[in-house]
Amino acid sequence: MTPPEHCANCGAEIPPKARACPECGADERTGWSEQSIYDGLNLPDDDETQEQDTHSRQHHQTKQWLWWLVGVILILTLILGAFGLR
Repeated sequence: MTPPEHCANCGAEIPPKARACPECGADERTGWSEQSIYDGLNLPDDDETQEQDTHSRQHHQTKQWLWWLVGVILILTLILGAFGLR
């Protein structure tokens, strides 16, 4: 059997007469066939994953600033309460 152009397991390019993937060692018996074990899982594309990661990072930074603000307000409230300036 002729190997596929790219390994279904790791995505590496496979030479035309290779018996196994040069990157991960997968072969026809261990998941190197045209159908990957990940086919049908409806996994997101790399672009979607990067977009989700960017959004997640921005959301985390927003929450971080919010908690800093809450902390500062609490500290100021405690200081003003201690001096009876309310």
